[in-house]
Amino acid sequence: MPTADDAPELVADPRRRTGRTLLAGGVAQSYVDVADSRHLHFEYVRRMARLLDLAAPPGAPLTALHLGGGALTLPRYLAATRPGSAQTVIERDPRVVELVRRELPPLPAEVRVEVADARAAVTAAAPGRYDVVLADVYRAAQMPPQVAAVEFVTEVARVLRPDGVYLVNVTDLPPLVFSRGQVATLRAVFGDVCLVADRRMVRGRRYGNVVLAAAARPGRLPVSRLAARVARDPVPGAVLHAATLDGFVAGARPATDAGLGTDLPPA
Repeated sequence: MPTADDAPELVADPRRRTGRTLLAGGVAQSYVDVADSRHLHFEYVRRMARLLDLAAPPGAPLTALHLGGGALTLPRYLAATRPGSAQTVIERDPRVVELVRRELPPLPAEVRVEVADARAAVTAAAPGRYDVVLADVYRAAQMPPQVAAVEFVTEVARVLRPDGVYLVNVTDLPPLVFSRGQVATLRAVFGDVCLVADRRMVRGRRYGNVVLAAAARPGRLPVSRLAARVARDPVPGAVLHAATLDGFVAGARPATDAGLGTDLPPA
């Protein structure tokens, strides 16, 4: 359950007049430019956005499920770049939802925000409902185990359309043991998986965020175009796929509910 120690707050960016950072327990969770929804401050968010850009023809609406809402950076971006996209956002902390509604610009009518548990929301969703599912679910800087297991990923695959894409933000530190396990977990369910990260993270030289993408059909992910785009980012990224991803996984095993523990708190 949320506590007073992790109470959310929005603070102005002293270097960008229209920038706002959402903090929880003093830790940055999201960043929104109130005047420009296309401005993405965090590098991992830009990488997720590049995958959204390539998920369908430019401007085509997508049906999206966001697990973890924060300041709604990517829902705002998707609404700006693909108008008419029907989006559902699941956020577990009602204080975050209320703060964002009160302090930040209103969302388009196509974006619906629910206070709920991420795994329960996915389990309750109809099959084949979404073009894209995005997971950025964290508690105390850790991904809750119930959204890290094969059983959960199988449910995500169920609610995606046949050509749908699953995007996951993973925070990790060298030697990226958790990220390797999450790649193995996605590969146990999906036919096409890639990893995008700062080149220094891939080399084991820093901690930070890894973005994983998965799709049911082999060859669905736009790997070449994605690599070209993330290479041009202010913080250049690398894409691991196929053989290079094989080397990265290095024998890691998929995570399961049984292995992570069965008494799982809400996400």
